[in-house]
Amino acid sequence: MSKSWTEKLFGGFRKTSDRLSENLSAAVEAAEPVVEEVAEPEPEAEVEPEPEPTPAPEPVAEPEPVQEPEPAPTPAPAPAQEPEPASIVSKVATTMRSTRLDDATLDEIEDALIVSDLGPSAAARIRDKLAEKRFGSVITERELKEAVAEEIAAILRPVAKPLDITAFPRPQVILVIGVNGSGKTTTIAKLGHWLMEDDYEVMLAAGDTFRAAAIGQLKIWAERIGAPIITGPEGGDPSAIVFDGVKKATNIGTDALIVDTAGRLQNKRELMDELAKIRKVLGRLNPEAPHDVLLVLDATNGQNALSQIETFKEVAGVTGLIMTKLDGTARGGVLVAAAEQYGLPIHAIGVGETLDDLRPFDPDLVARVIAGVA
Repeated sequence: MSKSWTEKLFGGFRKTSDRLSENLSAAVEAAEPVVEEVAEPEPEAEVEPEPEPTPAPEPVAEPEPVQEPEPAPTPAPAPAQEPEPASIVSKVATTMRSTRLDDATLDEIEDALIVSDLGPSAAARIRDKLAEKRFGSVITERELKEAVAEEIAAILRPVAKPLDITAFPRPQVILVIGVNGSGKTTTIAKLGHWLMEDDYEVMLAAGDTFRAAAIGQLKIWAERIGAPIITGPEGGDPSAIVFDGVKKATNIGTDALIVDTAGRLQNKRELMDELAKIRKVLGRLNPEAPHDVLLVLDATNGQNALSQIETFKEVAGVTGLIMTKLDGTARGGVLVAAAEQYGLPIHAIGVGETLDDLRPFDPDLVARVIAGVA
Protein backbone atom coordinates (compact mmCIF):
# COMPACT_ATOMS: atom_id res chain seq x y z
CA MET A 1 0.00 0.00 0.00
CA SER A 2 1.24 3.46 -0.76
CA LYS A 3 2.43 5.91 1.82
CA SER A 4 -0.41 8.26 1.04
CA TRP A 5 -2.84 5.44 1.81
CA THR A 6 -1.17 4.82 5.15
CA GLU A 7 -1.28 8.50 6.03
CA LYS A 8 -4.97 8.57 5.19
CA LEU A 9 -5.52 5.50 7.36
CA PHE A 10 -3.71 6.91 10.35
CA GLY A 11 -5.23 10.32 9.73
CA GLY A 12 -8.66 8.73 9.91
CA PHE A 13 -7.85 7.22 13.30
CA ARG A 14 -6.55 10.55 14.56
CA LYS A 15 -9.67 12.40 13.40
CA THR A 16 -11.88 9.78 15.03
CA SER A 17 -9.89 10.00 18.26
CA ASP A 18 -10.07 13.83 18.21
CA ARG A 19 -13.81 13.78 17.71
CA LEU A 20 -14.24 11.32 20.57
CA SER A 21 -12.07 13.45 22.83
CA GLU A 22 -14.08 16.57 21.99
CA ASN A 23 -17.35 14.78 22.71
CA LEU A 24 -16.05 13.48 26.02
CA SER A 25 -14.75 16.93 26.97
CA ALA A 26 -18.15 18.40 26.22
CA ALA A 27 -19.74 15.67 28.31
CA VAL A 28 -17.47 16.45 31.25
CA GLU A 29 -18.19 20.16 30.98
CA ALA A 30 -21.91 19.45 30.86
CA ALA A 31 -21.64 17.19 33.88
CA GLU A 32 -19.82 19.68 36.15
CA PRO A 33 -22.58 22.32 36.40
CA VAL A 34 -25.06 19.61 37.36
CA VAL A 35 -23.05 18.90 40.48
CA GLU A 36 -22.90 22.60 41.33
CA GLU A 37 -26.67 23.02 40.92
CA VAL A 38 -27.30 20.13 43.30
CA ALA A 39 -25.08 21.75 45.88
CA GLU A 40 -26.83 25.20 45.75
CA PRO A 41 -30.34 24.26 47.04
CA GLU A 42 -28.89 23.31 50.49
CA PRO A 43 -26.69 26.21 51.55
CA GLU A 44 -27.19 25.42 55.26
CA ALA A 45 -25.52 22.07 55.11
CA GLU A 46 -22.12 23.37 54.09
CA VAL A 47 -20.35 20.34 55.45
CA GLU A 48 -22.21 17.91 53.22
CA PRO A 49 -21.39 19.54 49.85
CA GLU A 50 -17.68 18.84 50.38
CA PRO A 51 -17.94 15.06 49.95
CA GLU A 52 -20.64 15.35 47.27
CA PRO A 53 -18.39 16.89 44.55
CA THR A 54 -16.08 13.86 44.73
CA PRO A 55 -18.47 11.60 42.72
CA ALA A 56 -18.38 14.16 39.87
CA PRO A 57 -15.11 12.83 38.44
CA GLU A 58 -16.70 9.41 37.93
CA PRO A 59 -18.00 10.26 34.42
CA VAL A 60 -14.43 11.25 33.51
CA ALA A 61 -13.43 7.58 33.71
CA GLU A 62 -15.47 6.94 30.55
CA PRO A 63 -12.89 8.52 28.20
CA GLU A 64 -10.53 5.54 28.79
CA PRO A 65 -12.05 3.46 25.92
CA VAL A 66 -11.16 6.32 23.54
CA GLN A 67 -7.51 5.28 23.75
CA GLU A 68 -8.24 1.74 22.58
CA PRO A 69 -8.54 2.57 18.83
CA GLU A 70 -5.03 4.10 18.86
CA PRO A 71 -3.15 0.74 18.80
CA ALA A 72 -5.27 -0.32 15.77
CA PRO A 73 -3.08 1.45 13.19
CA THR A 74 -0.02 -0.62 14.10
CA PRO A 75 -1.01 -3.72 12.08
CA ALA A 76 -2.14 -1.58 9.13
CA PRO A 77 1.29 -1.25 7.47
CA ALA A 78 1.60 -5.04 7.16
CA PRO A 79 -0.60 -5.41 4.04
CA ALA A 80 1.55 -2.83 2.25
CA GLN A 81 4.13 -5.55 1.60
CA GLU A 82 1.67 -8.11 0.19
CA PRO A 83 1.01 -6.65 -3.27
CA GLU A 84 4.71 -6.58 -4.16
CA PRO A 85 5.34 -9.61 -6.41
CA ALA A 86 8.20 -11.91 -5.62
CA SER A 87 11.06 -11.78 -8.09
CA ILE A 88 14.15 -13.85 -8.62
CA VAL A 89 16.39 -11.35 -6.94
CA SER A 90 14.01 -10.84 -4.02
CA LYS A 91 14.61 -14.52 -3.28
CA VAL A 92 18.34 -14.36 -3.91
CA ALA A 93 19.12 -10.94 -2.52
CA THR A 94 18.36 -12.01 1.03
CA THR A 95 21.51 -14.08 0.80
CA MET A 96 23.43 -11.50 -1.20
CA ARG A 97 24.16 -8.64 1.18
CA SER A 98 27.37 -7.74 -0.64
CA THR A 99 29.26 -10.98 -0.40
CA ARG A 100 31.88 -12.92 -2.29
CA LEU A 101 30.47 -14.95 -5.18
CA ASP A 102 31.52 -18.47 -4.21
CA ASP A 103 30.09 -21.90 -4.97
CA ALA A 104 27.61 -21.79 -2.10
CA THR A 105 26.21 -18.45 -3.22
CA LEU A 106 26.02 -19.60 -6.83
CA ASP A 107 24.06 -22.67 -5.71
CA GLU A 108 21.54 -20.44 -3.94
CA ILE A 109 21.20 -18.26 -7.03
CA GLU A 110 20.65 -21.29 -9.25
CA ASP A 111 17.99 -22.67 -6.88
CA ALA A 112 16.19 -19.30 -6.88
CA LEU A 113 16.21 -19.21 -10.68
CA ILE A 114 14.66 -22.67 -10.87
CA VAL A 115 11.96 -21.77 -8.34
CA SER A 116 11.20 -18.69 -10.44
CA ASP A 117 10.20 -20.91 -13.41
CA LEU A 118 13.34 -20.42 -15.49
CA GLY A 119 13.89 -24.17 -15.46
CA PRO A 120 17.02 -26.20 -14.69
CA SER A 121 18.70 -25.67 -18.07
CA ALA A 122 18.42 -21.87 -18.13
CA ALA A 123 19.28 -21.66 -14.43
CA ALA A 124 22.44 -23.73 -14.92
CA ARG A 125 23.43 -21.62 -17.94
CA ILE A 126 23.06 -18.38 -15.98
CA ARG A 127 24.94 -19.82 -13.01
CA ASP A 128 27.84 -20.85 -15.25
CA LYS A 129 27.99 -17.41 -16.86
CA LEU A 130 28.03 -15.68 -13.48
CA ALA A 131 30.77 -18.00 -12.27
CA GLU A 132 32.79 -17.41 -15.44
CA LYS A 133 32.61 -13.62 -15.18
CA ARG A 134 32.41 -12.89 -11.45
CA PHE A 135 33.54 -15.94 -9.44
CA GLY A 136 35.46 -14.96 -6.31
CA SER A 137 34.62 -11.28 -6.59
CA VAL A 138 32.52 -9.29 -4.14
CA ILE A 139 29.10 -8.54 -5.59
CA THR A 140 26.34 -6.28 -4.29
CA GLU A 141 22.61 -6.80 -4.60
CA ARG A 142 22.35 -4.25 -7.41
CA GLU A 143 25.24 -5.83 -9.30
CA LEU A 144 23.61 -9.23 -8.93
CA LYS A 145 20.35 -7.93 -10.42
CA GLU A 146 22.17 -6.40 -13.36
CA ALA A 147 24.25 -9.53 -13.97
CA VAL A 148 21.23 -11.85 -13.86
CA ALA A 149 19.23 -9.52 -16.12
CA GLU A 150 22.03 -9.49 -18.70
CA GLU A 151 22.25 -13.29 -18.81
CA ILE A 152 18.45 -13.61 -19.10
CA ALA A 153 18.43 -11.07 -21.94
CA ALA A 154 21.13 -13.09 -23.73
CA ILE A 155 18.76 -16.07 -23.75
CA LEU A 156 15.73 -14.04 -24.83
CA ARG A 157 17.22 -11.86 -27.58
CA PRO A 158 17.47 -14.62 -30.23
CA VAL A 159 13.72 -15.40 -29.95
CA ALA A 160 12.43 -11.81 -29.93
CA LYS A 161 10.85 -11.45 -33.36
CA PRO A 162 8.08 -9.11 -34.56
CA LEU A 163 4.94 -10.50 -36.20
CA ASP A 164 5.25 -9.21 -39.78
CA ILE A 165 2.49 -9.33 -42.38
CA THR A 166 4.32 -10.54 -45.48
CA ALA A 167 2.02 -13.14 -47.08
CA PHE A 168 1.38 -12.88 -50.80
CA PRO A 169 -1.22 -13.37 -52.00
CA ARG A 170 -3.24 -12.07 -49.11
CA PRO A 171 -4.54 -12.83 -46.55
CA GLN A 172 -1.95 -13.84 -44.02
CA VAL A 173 -3.76 -16.48 -41.99
CA ILE A 174 -2.97 -16.36 -38.28
CA LEU A 175 -4.27 -19.33 -36.31
CA VAL A 176 -4.46 -18.57 -32.58
CA ILE A 177 -4.48 -21.52 -30.20
CA GLY A 178 -4.28 -22.06 -26.46
CA VAL A 179 -5.98 -23.65 -23.48
CA ASN A 180 -9.09 -22.22 -21.84
CA GLY A 181 -8.37 -19.30 -19.56
CA SER A 182 -5.12 -18.26 -21.23
CA GLY A 183 -6.62 -15.01 -22.52
CA LYS A 184 -6.74 -16.24 -26.11
CA THR A 185 -9.93 -14.47 -27.27
CA THR A 186 -8.98 -11.10 -25.83
CA THR A 187 -5.48 -11.51 -27.27
CA ILE A 188 -7.03 -11.97 -30.73
CA ALA A 189 -8.86 -8.65 -30.34
CA LYS A 190 -5.70 -6.92 -29.13
CA LEU A 191 -3.70 -8.39 -32.00
CA GLY A 192 -6.31 -7.28 -34.51
CA HIS A 193 -6.33 -3.78 -33.02
CA TRP A 194 -2.52 -3.71 -33.11
CA LEU A 195 -2.40 -4.63 -36.80
CA MET A 196 -5.16 -2.17 -37.70
CA GLU A 197 -3.20 0.58 -35.97
CA ASP A 198 -0.45 -0.23 -38.48
CA ASP A 199 -2.96 0.27 -41.33
CA TYR A 200 -3.53 -3.41 -42.08
CA GLU A 201 -7.04 -4.66 -42.94
CA VAL A 202 -8.06 -7.38 -40.50
CA MET A 203 -10.83 -9.99 -40.45
CA LEU A 204 -11.69 -12.33 -37.57
CA ALA A 205 -13.02 -15.88 -37.78
CA ALA A 206 -14.89 -17.34 -34.79
CA GLY A 207 -13.62 -20.91 -34.89
CA ASP A 208 -14.36 -21.56 -31.22
CA THR A 209 -17.80 -23.14 -31.55
CA PHE A 210 -17.57 -25.35 -28.47
CA ARG A 211 -17.37 -22.87 -25.59
CA ALA A 212 -20.65 -21.22 -24.61
CA ALA A 213 -20.89 -17.57 -25.70
CA ALA A 214 -17.42 -17.67 -27.30
CA ILE A 215 -18.83 -16.52 -30.64
CA GLY A 216 -20.76 -13.69 -28.99
CA GLN A 217 -17.67 -12.61 -27.09
CA LEU A 218 -15.57 -12.39 -30.24
CA LYS A 219 -18.38 -10.51 -32.01
CA ILE A 220 -18.29 -7.85 -29.31
CA TRP A 221 -14.54 -7.50 -29.67
CA ALA A 222 -14.84 -7.30 -33.47
CA GLU A 223 -17.30 -4.43 -33.12
CA ARG A 224 -14.99 -2.61 -30.72
CA ILE A 225 -12.03 -2.72 -33.07
CA GLY A 226 -14.13 -2.25 -36.20
CA ALA A 227 -13.18 -5.52 -37.91
CA PRO A 228 -15.49 -7.83 -39.93
CA ILE A 229 -16.05 -11.29 -38.47
CA ILE A 230 -17.00 -14.69 -39.90
CA THR A 231 -19.21 -16.78 -37.59
CA GLY A 232 -21.33 -19.92 -37.60
CA PRO A 233 -23.77 -21.70 -35.30
CA GLU A 234 -22.70 -22.71 -31.81
CA GLY A 235 -21.57 -26.31 -31.90
CA GLY A 236 -20.94 -26.11 -35.64
CA ASP A 237 -17.94 -27.34 -37.57
CA PRO A 238 -14.97 -25.02 -36.90
CA SER A 239 -13.33 -26.12 -40.14
CA ALA A 240 -16.31 -24.86 -42.18
CA ILE A 241 -16.10 -21.43 -40.53
CA VAL A 242 -12.38 -21.21 -41.18
CA PHE A 243 -12.94 -22.27 -44.79
CA ASP A 244 -15.49 -19.46 -45.29
CA GLY A 245 -13.20 -16.98 -43.61
CA VAL A 246 -10.28 -17.73 -45.92
CA LYS A 247 -12.50 -17.52 -49.03
CA LYS A 248 -14.01 -14.14 -48.10
CA ALA A 249 -10.73 -12.66 -46.93
CA THR A 250 -9.08 -13.77 -50.18
CA ASN A 251 -11.85 -12.29 -52.32
CA ILE A 252 -11.66 -8.84 -50.74
CA GLY A 253 -7.90 -8.79 -50.28
CA THR A 254 -7.83 -8.61 -46.50
CA ASP A 255 -4.30 -8.37 -45.16
CA ALA A 256 -4.73 -10.65 -42.16
CA LEU A 257 -7.30 -13.26 -41.14
CA ILE A 258 -7.07 -14.05 -37.42
CA VAL A 259 -8.72 -17.37 -36.57
CA ASP A 260 -9.99 -18.16 -33.06
CA THR A 261 -10.09 -21.79 -31.93
CA ALA A 262 -11.62 -23.66 -29.02
CA GLY A 263 -9.53 -23.80 -25.87
CA ARG A 264 -7.85 -27.14 -26.35
CA LEU A 265 -6.73 -29.01 -23.27
CA GLN A 266 -3.43 -30.63 -24.03
CA ASN A 267 -4.64 -33.96 -22.62
CA LYS A 268 -7.74 -34.08 -24.87
CA ARG A 269 -6.54 -35.90 -27.94
CA GLU A 270 -9.84 -35.67 -29.82
CA LEU A 271 -9.80 -31.87 -29.60
CA MET A 272 -6.21 -31.76 -30.73
CA ASP A 273 -7.18 -33.86 -33.74
CA GLU A 274 -9.84 -31.28 -34.62
CA LEU A 275 -7.18 -28.59 -34.52
CA ALA A 276 -5.10 -30.60 -36.96
CA LYS A 277 -8.17 -30.84 -39.24
CA ILE A 278 -8.50 -27.03 -39.29
CA ARG A 279 -4.91 -26.75 -40.46
CA LYS A 280 -5.59 -29.18 -43.30
CA VAL A 281 -8.68 -27.22 -44.42
CA LEU A 282 -6.66 -24.01 -44.48
CA GLY A 283 -4.06 -25.66 -46.64
CA ARG A 284 -6.62 -26.58 -49.32
CA LEU A 285 -7.35 -22.93 -50.08
CA ASN A 286 -3.83 -21.64 -49.58
CA PRO A 287 -0.91 -24.06 -49.43
CA GLU A 288 0.97 -21.57 -47.28
CA ALA A 289 -1.82 -21.25 -44.70
CA PRO A 290 -1.73 -20.98 -41.82
CA HIS A 291 1.20 -18.62 -42.11
CA ASP A 292 1.40 -18.23 -38.33
CA VAL A 293 0.26 -20.54 -35.54
CA LEU A 294 0.42 -18.50 -32.36
CA LEU A 295 0.20 -20.20 -28.99
CA VAL A 296 -1.15 -17.99 -26.23
CA LEU A 297 0.36 -18.85 -22.84
CA ASP A 298 -0.70 -17.72 -19.39
CA ALA A 299 2.31 -16.47 -17.41
CA THR A 300 0.71 -17.60 -14.14
CA ASN A 301 0.81 -21.26 -15.27
CA GLY A 302 4.56 -21.45 -14.72
CA GLN A 303 6.24 -24.65 -15.86
CA ASN A 304 2.91 -26.11 -16.99
CA ALA A 305 3.18 -23.78 -19.99
CA LEU A 306 6.11 -25.87 -21.24
CA SER A 307 3.96 -28.98 -21.52
CA GLN A 308 1.44 -26.94 -23.51
CA ILE A 309 4.18 -25.86 -25.91
CA GLU A 310 5.31 -29.46 -26.32
CA THR A 311 1.85 -30.77 -27.18
CA PHE A 312 0.67 -27.89 -29.39
CA LYS A 313 3.99 -27.81 -31.22
CA GLU A 314 3.60 -31.47 -32.15
CA VAL A 315 -0.04 -31.31 -33.29
CA ALA A 316 -0.52 -27.77 -34.59
CA GLY A 317 2.99 -26.79 -35.64
CA VAL A 318 3.35 -23.76 -33.36
CA THR A 319 5.38 -20.99 -35.00
CA GLY A 320 5.36 -18.35 -32.27
CA LEU A 321 4.34 -17.45 -28.72
CA ILE A 322 2.40 -14.70 -26.99
CA MET A 323 2.60 -14.55 -23.20
CA THR A 324 -0.36 -13.02 -21.36
CA LYS A 325 -1.12 -11.89 -17.80
CA LEU A 326 2.26 -10.36 -17.08
CA ASP A 327 0.49 -7.51 -15.26
CA GLY A 328 0.04 -9.49 -12.04
CA THR A 329 2.48 -11.22 -9.72
CA ALA A 330 3.83 -13.39 -12.54
CA ARG A 331 7.09 -12.05 -13.98
CA GLY A 332 7.37 -14.46 -16.90
CA GLY A 333 10.27 -16.64 -15.85
CA VAL A 334 8.78 -19.44 -17.95
CA LEU A 335 9.52 -17.33 -21.04
CA VAL A 336 13.19 -17.91 -20.38
CA ALA A 337 12.65 -21.64 -20.00
CA ALA A 338 10.63 -21.71 -23.25
CA ALA A 339 13.30 -19.78 -25.11
CA GLU A 340 16.04 -22.05 -23.80
CA GLN A 341 14.18 -25.29 -24.47
CA TYR A 342 12.27 -24.61 -27.71
CA GLY A 343 13.70 -21.47 -29.29
CA LEU A 344 10.28 -20.46 -30.65
CA PRO A 345 9.82 -16.80 -31.61
CA ILE A 346 8.15 -14.68 -28.95
CA HIS A 347 6.12 -11.97 -30.67
CA ALA A 348 4.30 -10.11 -27.93
CA ILE A 349 3.28 -9.98 -24.27
CA GLY A 350 -0.01 -9.02 -22.64
CA VAL A 351 0.25 -6.60 -19.73
CA GLY A 352 -3.39 -5.66 -19.10
CA GLU A 353 -7.01 -5.87 -20.17
CA THR A 354 -7.34 -2.91 -22.55
CA LEU A 355 -6.85 -3.09 -26.33
CA ASP A 356 -3.53 -1.25 -26.09
CA ASP A 357 -2.08 -3.68 -23.55
CA LEU A 358 -0.52 -6.05 -26.07
CA ARG A 359 3.10 -4.99 -26.46
CA PRO A 360 5.93 -6.08 -28.77
CA PHE A 361 8.30 -8.41 -26.97
CA ASP A 362 11.31 -6.47 -25.69
CA PRO A 363 13.87 -9.01 -24.39
CA ASP A 364 16.00 -6.51 -22.48
CA LEU A 365 13.05 -4.91 -20.72
CA VAL A 366 11.47 -8.26 -19.86
CA ALA A 367 14.83 -9.54 -18.57
CA ARG A 368 15.15 -6.56 -16.23
CA VAL A 369 11.60 -7.08 -14.95
CA ILE A 370 12.22 -10.79 -14.32
CA ALA A 371 15.46 -10.03 -12.47
CA GLY A 372 13.85 -7.27 -10.44
CA VAL A 373 15.87 -4.41 -11.93
CA ALA A 374 12.95 -2.62 -13.63
